Order: sequence, then structure tokens, then C-alpha cells
Amino acid sequence: MEGFIFSDFLLLGLSERPEEQPLLFGIFLGMYLVTMVGNLLIILAISSDPHLHTPMYLFLANLSLTDACFTTASIPKMLANIHTQSQTISYSGCLAQLYFLLIFGGLDNCLLAVMAYDRYVAICQPLHYSTAMSPQLCALMLGMCWVLTNCPALMHTLLLTHVGFCAQKAIPHFYCDPSALLKLACTDTHVNELMIITMGLLFLTVPLLLIVFSYVRISWAVFGISSPGGRWKAFSTCGSHLMVVLLFYGSLMGVYLLPPSTYSTERTRRAAVLYMVIIPMLNPFIYSLRNRDMKEALCKFFGSGKTSLS
Repeated sequence: MEGFIFSDFLLLGLSERPEEQPLLFGIFLGMYLVTMVGNLLIILAISSDPHLHTPMYLFLANLSLTDACFTTASIPKMLANIHTQSQTISYSGCLAQLYFLLIFGGLDNCLLAVMAYDRYVAICQPLHYSTAMSPQLCALMLGMCWVLTNCPALMHTLLLTHVGFCAQKAIPHFYCDPSALLKLACTDTHVNELMIITMGLLFLTVPLLLIVFSYVRISWAVFGISSPGGRWKAFSTCGSHLMVVLLFYGSLMGVYLLPPSTYSTERTRRAAVLYMVIIPMLNPFIYSLRNRDMKEALCKFFGSGKTSLS
């Protein structure tokens, strides 16, 4: 592919105004630190409390790890570029960032679907929960999530190595967006575009359908409970997960389901910040502040000795 350029790309970031860079650096550094500390505390609290060694909290710990890695795949590079007043990212660095974003973005979707299934079994089949969600099955589901996300992400990244890029190297995002990369290509990209569609169906549509199916069945079961207190108790066990699902998929749909005529780079940037930065930062608060067991585990982890929180 002689004549094509495989040198550095330019990440234009969220703003090209020099006077806004210090503010952006401070805001995103603060959000990144909160994200890392919050998700790390969730993982440590769950791992240190034997009462939380259940399928629901196993999946939550994996979601926290995924969120931390998902944010780490993009934000540190953006912060480094702002600090050094440079917009460059190497060709290999761009592909590596894309690979990890695809893996952990896909894992987010898969884990949210698995967590919805866990709530479905807990509410609709409580007597069979211990056998239906055995440790072996949970490990198998987690392993399948990793395999199902890693293989397509690796394939998509390898396919990009066969794409030739011309002189125009500016990416109007703070990360290596696959669609933006393909717009810079000087070779045929039909296979790559087909791969993006396939990954979208695999990582977005299928998990979302599983989540919707689970919550439809959960709703039928809950509304069949005669006691208002029983209905509230059943719904409260999945309230945090449902809130995260609505935030995550709501931001994605705000970009990908609107008509092409309404497309704007600024809108996609805001949506990317929402589901790649803000939601991973909020998840630990959503799951801990609305969950009595998590609050107690965090108190025990910090050695407060409190076991009864309102």
C-alpha cells in the first residue's frame, strides 16, 4: 500500500480553544480520579465482605473493573495531550486504544445483560436461584462475556491494519473513534463498515433485547405480588441496575438512533463523554448509595464497625 501514511493521528479533543484547556484538564482529571477511586472501592468492598460473595455482587465487581478500564483506555491520553499541548497519538497507539475501547465497551453491555438475567432469576424463580446461578454457571457467563467481546474487537482492530490512510489525519474526538477513522481511509472500507454493524448488533442490540426481555418478565412477576410492600422490595433489588441501564443506553441511542440529518460532531462528543466518562463515574454512587448491603460493606472496609445503616 505504497503512498499511504501510517504516521501519527491528531485527536482534536473536546475543544480547540487554548484558553479552555486548563479547565478541561482539571474537570476530566477530577472525574477520572473519582471514577477510579469509586470503582476500586466497590471492588475492594465486595472482595473483603463474605456476605457479598454472591452472583449479583460478583457481576457488579466485574462491571466496576470494566468501567475503570473503559475510562482508562481514553482519558489518560486526553489528559496527557492537554498537558503537553499536543494532539498526536501514534498509529499503533490509536489501534491499541480502539481495541481496548471495543473490549471494555462490549463488556459493559454484556455485563448489564447478565446482571438483568440474574435479577430475573432472583425475582421470577427464587426457589431455583442457588442452582440456576451456581458458581460454575456464573464463571461460565463471565468467561463468555470476555470471549464474545475480545474476538470481534481483535478482528476489527486487525482489519484496520489493512486500511490505508491518506494525508488527512485529524480525528474530531478525544479518542480513536472507529467511524471517524474510516472516514480518513483511502482504501476500500466496506468490510470494516460491515464489521462495525456486526459489532453494533452483537454488543448493543442483543444485550438490550435480553435486558428488555428480563425486565418484562420481572414486571409481570412483581405486579403479580399482592402486597405493595412486597412489590417495592422486589423492584428495589433491581432499581440501581435499571437506572444504570437507562443512563447507558439512553446516551447511546441519543447518538445512533437520531436521524442522520441531525448529526453533529459536538453532539457525538457530548454523548461520548456521557457514556465513557460520566456514567462509569456515577455507577459506584448509584450502586452503593441505593444498596444497604454495599453501604454496610463499605463501612466495614473502612473499619467504622457500623452494621446498621438507614
